[in-house]
Amino acid sequence: MKKIENVRFWILVSIVAISGFSQGMLLPLIAIIFENDGISSSLNGLHATGLYIGILLVTPFMEYPLRKYGFKPVIVYGGLLVVLSLFLFPLWKSFWFWFLLRLLIGIGDHALHFGTQTWITTFSPDHKRGRNISLYGLFYGVGFGVGPLMAPLVKVNESLPFILSSGLCLIAWFFLWTLKNEFPEQTIAVNSFRDTMKRFSTALKFGWVSFLPAFGYGFLESSLNGSFPVYGLRIGLEVSSVSLLLSAFAIGGIVFQLPLGILSDKHGRKNILMFILLTGGLSFAAASFLEEWLIALVMCLFVAGMFVGSTFSLGISYMADLLPRNMLPAGNLLCGVAFSIGSLTGPYFGGVFIQHFKSVSFFNIISMMLFLIFLTVVIFGQKQVTSNKESFS
Repeated sequence: MKKIENVRFWILVSIVAISGFSQGMLLPLIAIIFENDGISSSLNGLHATGLYIGILLVTPFMEYPLRKYGFKPVIVYGGLLVVLSLFLFPLWKSFWFWFLLRLLIGIGDHALHFGTQTWITTFSPDHKRGRNISLYGLFYGVGFGVGPLMAPLVKVNESLPFILSSGLCLIAWFFLWTLKNEFPEQTIAVNSFRDTMKRFSTALKFGWVSFLPAFGYGFLESSLNGSFPVYGLRIGLEVSSVSLLLSAFAIGGIVFQLPLGILSDKHGRKNILMFILLTGGLSFAAASFLEEWLIALVMCLFVAGMFVGSTFSLGISYMADLLPRNMLPAGNLLCGVAFSIGSLTGPYFGGVFIQHFKSVSFFNIISMMLFLIFLTVVIFGQKQVTSNKESFS
């Protein structure tokens, strides 16, 4: 039985890695193609929101099929939607057709992530939950980090990256059929949209603090990748230097995902979250004073990545600590919503900040956001005792 659970876990995190790979590839690839075609940067940025709009649109309708049909069908159909969408990109090059495909990938990826997250959090024992979710985050991060390496293939053939990524996703998708389907706890029926909204309301009431790290990570990741390059070029950094800084942050996040997850199992999710939020905020604050020294900036962003790179995965683990198992589907959906809202607002507020506060460092908006979440967790992050969890429903 334990061997079967291990095989299931590694298949699930491998699927997540392939999903991260496709997302990491699409962001720079489509941006490069549109830039070469002369499409404005504002429309280019608008196009990138399609993924997150898809996530937000489908969220209220995800819990019912998961409870009725189980984890496997939700993940299988989500993965199939991603594969087909990637395959269709080369067939018709159109701004709005590609926007629709991006929206469909957002829906498919959300189904895939929702199913895998909930499956892992539901069946992970408390003493291994942080480790397992950290491995989930690690595999996604590695996939997301490798994805942009496909972008240069556009010089060989514009369709080649889409074809290769759809092929990889298809191979990973076939492995899903080896899994035995399972179901979340069925203590409460969810038969309508109204039932889902009630569940969301209950999950928000008792677990809202745990959704803030997911929002913060979405805001941080999108503003850092979407707005910081603009700011970096305006303060005189070379394109290669901007890429180096973003890579330093990403590598820091990948390397320290697992150690922080294991530490959270030993010392408590809330304690580790407070530590990483405070340290990450201080790292970005330090970076705001060191913008003239590239090596110092690289070190600051690497240290920041070491800690806040785990914010999303630790937030999911913290949510699973606060809510009873029968609430985990709703909790995982709301983590995805919080991340998407953060991802949508990050580039906008980052751009506004750069435009209107030209004498203030861009890193300050990130450090302020992290400090605010830190203070909120300190003040309101009291963990609910296990014996009270069942009363939340």
